[in-house]
Amino acid sequence: MIQGSLSLKHIIRESSLSENAPLLIMFHGYGSDENDLFSFASELPEELFIISVRAPYTMQPYGNAWYAINFDDVQGKWSDNKQAAQSRDLISKFIDEATTAYPVNKNNVTLLGFSQGTILCYAVALTYPEKVKNIIALSGYINKDILPKDIDKKDYSHLDFYCSHGSVDQVIPVAWARQTAPFLKSLHVKYQYSEFPVGHGVAPQNFYELKNWLIKRIE
Repeated sequence: MIQGSLSLKHIIRESSLSENAPLLIMFHGYGSDENDLFSFASELPEELFIISVRAPYTMQPYGNAWYAINFDDVQGKWSDNKQAAQSRDLISKFIDEATTAYPVNKNNVTLLGFSQGTILCYAVALTYPEKVKNIIALSGYINKDILPKDIDKKDYSHLDFYCSHGSVDQVIPVAWARQTAPFLKSLHVKYQYSEFPVGHGVAPQNFYELKNWLIKRIE
């Protein structure tokens, strides 16, 4: 059932815990919706309170986006970074709303994104590190244009990233994702980076690995 009382529409799976539950918030990719990643929910630990969010921009004839991706002859494929930054800040606001509205632990928040959702997860975590703990970044990359200017002055020591990508991804080149590890390392951020022999998607072994990674970190 769609929840509409907060600033972003979303669906939830309640935790087996009545209070102080670890929170997992999911962010879908370009052209999708909140039901996409929510299919993972039944396979994840029951103590997790899970929220799957719908992106704010409606696409035609269906689907949603966190920001526009435009195609033209001169620039080729380019992202609307202004919209992306607005969505980054909207997600930050939503985290505050969700940790107030639901019986969750605001100090145990995990973000999980796919593709465009991953790009936003990176941006939120590196802009508002005090609001999150773990980040699961699937099939995305770091867009430095929507990161804070004072990134070298922020404290990221508590953050932990799980990053994965398909080695034959035809949508977001694996070369872009391979820049993630050295960038996070330069910020002294904990991370794990994995590749799987698939395209733009999540292989079963990829899901199994991220699930085990998450279980160890939500306690």
